[in-house]
Amino acid sequence: MKRTLQQIARWLGSESRPGWEEITVTGASIDTRTLNEGDLFIPFKGEQADGHRFAGQAFEKGAAATLWQEGVPGAPEDRPVLFVKDPEQALQRMARSYREELDAVFIGITGSNGKTSTKDLVAGVLSPYFNVRKTEGNFNNELGLPLTILSLEEDTEYAVLEMGMSGFGEISFLSELARPQFAVITNIGEAHLQDLGSREGIAKAKSEITDGLQAGGKLFFDGDEPLLKPHAATLPAGVAVPFGKSPECALRLDSVEASESGSRFRTSGLVEGEFGIPVLGAHQAKNALTAILIGLEAGLKVGQIRASLQSVSLTGMRMQTVEGPSGSLFINDAYNAAPASVRAALDFMRGSHLRDEKWVVLGDMLELGSLERQSHEGLADELDPADFDGVCLFGPRMEGLYRKLEGRFAEGRLIWSGDDLAPITSMLAGRLPHAPLILLKGSRGMALERVLRQLNDH
Repeated sequence: MKRTLQQIARWLGSESRPGWEEITVTGASIDTRTLNEGDLFIPFKGEQADGHRFAGQAFEKGAAATLWQEGVPGAPEDRPVLFVKDPEQALQRMARSYREELDAVFIGITGSNGKTSTKDLVAGVLSPYFNVRKTEGNFNNELGLPLTILSLEEDTEYAVLEMGMSGFGEISFLSELARPQFAVITNIGEAHLQDLGSREGIAKAKSEITDGLQAGGKLFFDGDEPLLKPHAATLPAGVAVPFGKSPECALRLDSVEASESGSRFRTSGLVEGEFGIPVLGAHQAKNALTAILIGLEAGLKVGQIRASLQSVSLTGMRMQTVEGPSGSLFINDAYNAAPASVRAALDFMRGSHLRDEKWVVLGDMLELGSLERQSHEGLADELDPADFDGVCLFGPRMEGLYRKLEGRFAEGRLIWSGDDLAPITSMLAGRLPHAPLILLKGSRGMALERVLRQLNDH
């Protein structure tokens, strides 16, 4: 964004102070710690903290101007200030106005799991051929998405935006704000069950992504998920395009093979051929189907898509292979976890031939509400000693699964620790000479990547 204060005031229906109208704003920030020179500082007044107190600091770091909530005392007299009724709504209004002035093709991605990986895959396919920008970090909510839009350069050709939520209406709001040409629903899992009550509720909330879909746009959705089919059926013919393993999917995933460098997979339907991605897991190959579909919509040839997929770079800790001590190999999938993604990771491990010995380290799955206990204990059916040499469980919620598994594994092959990783790393350290394959999978709050760090320091 590069706009004068007068232009921004026009967006907001506000007025700038005389003499400051032609000051140029080149970005927006809600945090002085990450503010860049030329940014418009946007202070929020909350119950615990008042961002207006940091306006002086923002100017010291080079802010071009600041918004200021009407009625809040202490607005700087000698600085460029725009007065607004609600800074959060002003941020969103700015993003909406800037979005209207951009020619970029917007792509919105939501789903219970795989949003970030899919975003990376889609952006990775398009980036060699177009000017592409994507959501950075977790800027995928009612504050992050507007900031992402305002950070887009004017010559951006494709904007790949991740859309997160915790309740009804949130995806609808983000979709109406971004007005995507292409929308994606990666899958429906169990995350946010505590807020949405059921998988049906989650499917309904995720389906809101079509609320802002532009005329002539398309929805690419998980065709293996029955809960999404009723919504797809309500859309005009040709708008909803299913992908997955089911025969009725327009683009189908037929087979997946793993190596230490990633996955190779075959597709049929709209595209018949073989592709490779530098990440493990059939679920990641399925995510790549979306990138293929959007690549085709962008006018790319299959060979171009294949080449860019092979060299795509994914955000860390998502089925990421990492060499460990003594020839061991870790699969770091510790960015987040829900029952569906845990089962997908275990399914990969079960069929993997990367190493003879296999261990899994599972951390608590968070935000499961009333299904928390049964979701953890339900993983017992996935953990057979015939498939895994050992299982390490971390976190208080994993105790139930541990009790279910007691007696199945030989001594020294099953461990649970509620709050201390040391017993787990100690057990794994004894297996490192056998060069095992070790999966790290847990919710972000469990920070299971510490296992690898501690073993490297062991």
